[in-house]
Order: sequence, then C-alpha cells, then structure tokens
Amino acid sequence: MTAEEPGPAEPAAPPASGPRASWRAWRRRRRDPLAAVLIGVLTLVLGFAIAVQVRSTDTDAALAGLRRDDLVRILDDVTAREDRLRQQIAEQRAALEQLRAEGGTSPAALEEAADRAQALGVLTGRVAAQGPGLEITVRDPADRISAAILLYAVQELRGAGAETMQVDGVRIGVDSAVTGDPGALSIDGQPVDAPYDVLVIGSPRDMETAMNIPNGVVDKVARRSGSVDVVQSDRVVVDALRVLEAPQYAEPADDD
Repeated sequence: MTAEEPGPAEPAAPPASGPRASWRAWRRRRRDPLAAVLIGVLTLVLGFAIAVQVRSTDTDAALAGLRRDDLVRILDDVTAREDRLRQQIAEQRAALEQLRAEGGTSPAALEEAADRAQALGVLTGRVAAQGPGLEITVRDPADRISAAILLYAVQELRGAGAETMQVDGVRIGVDSAVTGDPGALSIDGQPVDAPYDVLVIGSPRDMETAMNIPNGVVDKVARRSGSVDVVQSDRVVVDALRVLEAPQYAEPADDD
C-alpha cells in the first residue's frame, strides 16, 4: 500500500438494538420534554430579571426629580425584589435537578412541575390570581400625579411583599415601565387614566402600612392635591394577563 492509497475503512460500530436500547430511547423521550419545559420557564424568569435593568432607563428622567431619601428607598425595594427573584430561581433550579434525578416521570414529579409552573405563571403575569390584599384608588383631580409617583407606589407595594398586582387593568411585571406626563400616563405603553385603580395581592396589613409611612405614597399624592383610598380585602382578584415575549438572546444552557 502506497502513501496515496487509503487504507481499509474501519468497520462502523453496530447501532444499539434490542429491548434495552428501545427502553432507554422511550425513557429519554418521556423525560426530555418535561426538562425542556422547566428549563424554558427558568430562562424566562432570568430574562425578566435582566429586563428590570434594561427597562429602568425609561424612567430615568422621572426619577431625576426625586429626593435622595426617596431614591434610596426605591433602590432598597428593587434590591429586595431582586433577592426574592434570585431565591425563586434557585428553588426552581433545585426542583429541576430533583426531577431529573427521579426521571421526571413519577406522578409526584409531574404534580410538582405543574404546581411550580402555576406559581411562575402568577409571578410572571401569565395566570390570573386571587388572594388577600388591597384595593387602592389613587385620585388625581388636578392632573398632577407624575409617572415617578405612580412607579413609587408600585415599588413600595413590592417592597412590602406584594406578589402580583394590576393598575387600571394592566398587569404589573418585573419589567413594567411607567411613562408619560401627569394626566397622560402609560404603563408598558398602555394608557391609564385617573382615578388609578390598583389591585394587589399580599399581606394587607404590611402593604397598607407601607402606603402610609411618613413621606410615603399617601403623603406624596396629597401634596399633589390628590388622595389615596386603601381598602383591605380577604379576596382580591388580579385577572389582567401579560403576554410574554420570547428571549431574543438567551436560550437554555446545555448542562450535559
């Protein structure tokens, strides 16, 4: 055999066959869709956390007029919200690993996946929710309530443990932006009109206390010739839904 002549080809390994290979292939098909769904949900949550930083630039002009104490309080609220999101992401990752270890096909694993999907649906605004909370009405007869004040109210509620909310039929997400001039405000590009009706689920006592702290939401609105009515309720229904956009750059990581 000369250097130019190719040698004999290596025989290819025979493909796996038989009942054992068929069982492995069936088990892989049963497990992969569930893992893919959970990884996709985790990616969406991570995308929302990143979007908080991106969308915050929309309100820079409004925040520029706030006092230092107000800015510090808003920053603390955002930090607390970010910590909760990171904790939730860590819990979802742990649940995913557990499902993978169990094969993802047991009834308990499937029930756990469904429960967590529902919980994430509430947090991301894809699912209607009900529970104890507040019914808040923010009146602005003089058209002096700014985007910064309405955003401040949302942040104060989040800092007090609000789990989900809507304002004038617009579901609030982690990346929601309040824009516009007094009397012509918008949330995520959707116009909202005074009086602003806020439905929020969480601890009624904690959230009402947050609304009434000195120099808080109630005080700020009063200084703009407005008023805030806060009513505690055992059953608040938040039924406005958000349409989730597919991540443009992020995709599930290959853990194999």
